[in-house]
Amino acid sequence: MDPSFARQNVSYTTREPAGTIVVDPSSHFLYLVQGGGKAVRYGVGVGAEGFVWSGRATIHSKQEWPDWYPTAEMLERKPEIRPHLVQLKSGLGMKGGPENPIGARALYLWSGNKDTLYRIHGTNEPWTIGTNVSSGCIRLTNEDMTDLYNRAKVGTKVVVLNSGGATALSSAMPARTQYALQ
Repeated sequence: MDPSFARQNVSYTTREPAGTIVVDPSSHFLYLVQGGGKAVRYGVGVGAEGFVWSGRATIHSKQEWPDWYPTAEMLERKPEIRPHLVQLKSGLGMKGGPENPIGARALYLWSGNKDTLYRIHGTNEPWTIGTNVSSGCIRLTNEDMTDLYNRAKVGTKVVVLNSGGATALSSAMPARTQYALQ
């Protein structure tokens, strides 16, 4: 991973209150606002072209070594995933663990009372940090994700900035297939 994406404490000016997570997809950074003009900055991988989004959400739940349930759309785009999936309690997916693309921890983002199907999660592919690679989720190294997971609380506000070409969260939601959370 490029060392410029390593976690660090930085000066950060924002109107958002301490505790808010701000994602800047164009710079590939996530900021956990600390207040007093400071933040913890993490390098992230973000949505590939056509999967970039912006908007506000709330952390609805948190999971350690979560199971992964790819959307029907993702399975159509990447049929090579299907042989790695098994029937789990909530549908076709991959059991949580080191081989799982969701990584060590996940924060589940909701808008109002609806699951956005976007996550902030770890990755077992740290070389993708600093790139546009995902289907819209925000990914951190497993080490950084564990750090963020330990700091962020359920109910935390998440703001994903518009990077030009981003789809607003409300209009992005219907295009994704709903799957139950564990």
